[in-house]
Parts: sequence; structure tokens; C-alpha cells
Amino acid sequence: MKKTPLYEKHLALGAKMTPFAGFEMPVVYTGITEEHLAVRNQAGMFDVSHMGEFLVKGKESLELVQHLTSNDAAKLFPGRIQYSCFPNERGGIIDDLLVYRLADEDGSPAFMLVVNGANIEKDWAWVNANNKFDAELTNVSDQTALIALQGPKAGDILSSITPLEVAEMPYYHFKKGEVAGLSNILVSTTGYTGSGGFEIYAANDQIGPIWDALMEAGEKHGLKPTGLGSRDTLRLEMGFCLFGNDITDETSPIEAGLGWITKLKKGDFIGSDKIKELKEKGIKRKLTAFTISDRRVPRHGYPIYNESEEKIGEVTSGTQSPSLGHPIGLGYIDIDYAIEGNPVFVGAGRKMLKAQICKLPFYKNA
Repeated sequence: MKKTPLYEKHLALGAKMTPFAGFEMPVVYTGITEEHLAVRNQAGMFDVSHMGEFLVKGKESLELVQHLTSNDAAKLFPGRIQYSCFPNERGGIIDDLLVYRLADEDGSPAFMLVVNGANIEKDWAWVNANNKFDAELTNVSDQTALIALQGPKAGDILSSITPLEVAEMPYYHFKKGEVAGLSNILVSTTGYTGSGGFEIYAANDQIGPIWDALMEAGEKHGLKPTGLGSRDTLRLEMGFCLFGNDITDETSPIEAGLGWITKLKKGDFIGSDKIKELKEKGIKRKLTAFTISDRRVPRHGYPIYNESEEKIGEVTSGTQSPSLGHPIGLGYIDIDYAIEGNPVFVGAGRKMLKAQICKLPFYKNA
């Protein structure tokens, strides 16, 4: 197992560590619910250094990014970020990712692709195999560390240790500058919690001092170190997809409700013909949100039934919502039943959990 540059700090804070994406990562410090509510009400800080970062430069860097990704990177300008995905030739999803439009280099656009930690090797092989362009690829994952500072107090905390004007930064933008006295730090507004905040990219030897400075500045604001457990409950309350659960190589972005990042009008890209065909024919299932009136939590893989006890789908993600106080879930459900207000049932062993289809997000106060 790899260790992030913040590993020793997690141990000192009493974190429970767990293997995740090839790294020893903190899953919880004091309790998932406590950490979750800290992010919703004050601030929490995650080590997400396991994520992967690829640089794309050269005369045809834009052409490569357009060929690889579903969204339209031509609309980006330096300082802007885009959520996107890598489709495969069948129209499934290899990974979801962030596309950062960096400053031009030698008159050509430059990008940073931020991918899921568990998929770094797979994604790196994929982008290289499909680089038929005059574009230079560099994998900087091992040299790059990443903190996610999330919550309504995040702006106050970060502003106290940087001259960058971060408090009013729009969502999905970034700036580079000094943080905690260290230079060339990238600060972005792309959190996956629904409570606002920042992600801070730095070199491995810079991230420790930044973590310490934020912990000290955040003490009076109720900042807590937060683990992967609360990161999952926070993203699920917003209905954000988790690769490997809600999206996979076998799911289409159209089925997953990601049509908004799938710009078929931009021209051909990998898998665009299959995605277009599916959109024209119409999907038979879609990723759907539901709430549970029982106390039992719906788990990944549990079957979903209609009132006649016919199987109509399967749970992809489920949890006890700390903000709402009852179980919530996502699952792929036959399109005829995926209608808001419809009653459905989740099979949990011998028990049938009564559920109801609802709109996203589950947590409405973001």
C-alpha cells in the first residue's frame, strides 16, 4: 500500500486507516456522522492525494482532450474547470474526471486531467493508447498532493493563509499563487460534497505545512479532519456519482443522468456513435434516487422490485443520511418505474424495504 505525504499526520490525529485505491487512507477520525455534519455546518478537511493528475500539452492538446472526453473542452479558458468522463468504444464510462484549462504554453492550450485514484494506471494507459495527436502527456500523480477543504467556513479559513482572493471564486474555477507562504499552489472550487469549499494542489513536500496552517486557522471555525466515510455520505446526499458503483465501463452517461456533460454536437469523440444511438433509441433504465422509510440501509447490489415483486432494478449506492436522518440510495431502475413519487421495494435478504422514488439532490440546503 502506498502512503500519502500526510500519512503520519492522520495517525497523529487518531484516524482509522483503510486500504483504498492502493493507498492507506483515513476512513474516519472521530465518527462519520460528526465529520459529515462538520462539513455541512462548519468545515472539514480531506486528504485526497490518492487522486491522479495528468498534464496535456502541445499543439494538438485540445484535439486530444476533445477526442478522449465527453464534454466540450473548447469552451474552457485558463482558470476554468469542467466535469467530464472518458467514454469507451461501447459508450460506457472508463472514468469520470475533471478537466483543468491551464495557461497556454508556447501558444498552445494546456490541460490537467484529474482522475480517480483507483483508475490511475487504467486511465494513463487509455490516454496514451489514444494519443494520435501532437500532444505531450505527463503523469504527475506521484509528485502531486491534494487537500479538499469543504464547508461554509472554508472560505474564511483559507483566506486567512493566502493573499489569493478565494472567498468569491465561482464554482469550477481555479487560481494559482501563494498559500501558507508557499508558492505555485493551485486552489480550485470543485468540491464533491455540496457544501462548497476548495481543493488545494501542491507538491508532496508542500502539502504538510499547508495542512498544518489550515488546521491552525480553522480551529476557531470548528474545522475537523474528515475521512473517506463522510466523503461518501456527503456526495451521496447530493446524488453525485461514484465510479465503480453508480458509473462503470458498462453504464452509459445518458443512463447515469450525465447527458449534461455529453456534448454530442461538438463532433465525434470515442464512443460518441454508441451514445448517440442509445439517445436516439431511448434508454431502458436510468440512475434513480429513492428514499427508504425503514431503518435498514440499502446496500450496493440489492435488488429493487415493483409492487408486484417483479425485479426492476438494482441498488448502486446507499447510506444512512446524517443530514436527513433516514436511509437514501441510488440505483438503476427500469425507465417505466423511474418516476418521482413511485413506490418501490428494496430486497434486503428476506425483508422488503419500502422505498419511494424522489428527485435529487436528497440534501436541499446546499
